[in-house]
Amino acid sequence: MAKSKMTVEMYSYGEYSRWDRESRDLPKLLDITDRIKADIGTEFGYILKIKKGKGERLTFRIDHPPFKDDDGKVRPPFEGEYYVNSNDFEFFLGDCVWEPLEDKLGKWTMTTYHNGKVIAEKTITLV
Repeated sequence: MAKSKMTVEMYSYGEYSRWDRESRDLPKLLDITDRIKADIGTEFGYILKIKKGKGERLTFRIDHPPFKDDDGKVRPPFEGEYYVNSNDFEFFLGDCVWEPLEDKLGKWTMTTYHNGKVIAEKTITLV
């Protein structure tokens, strides 16, 4: 019997409450928007609802404004992967603003892939 096809829905995007990355709970949506007034600690991103995806691997990329690391080099995009651990799954992709604020302002494009194909993408502008 063929495996059912995974489905993905962008459930929400914008500004969220502070996210505890150690918790199973996702952050709470504060405002649906693609333009956010940034302050230190502002959490932003999107939540995907994934059905029939248990065992599948997602990869992601966050393209961000050109800020520098501690060695003065421009940081590359953030990339990673995540394994879907249930058939009814919610996935948060985002970031939080840290000091210095000025070099974090601008466009942040978050992209999620499955088997090399874009399944979700959103650009959020921090102002």
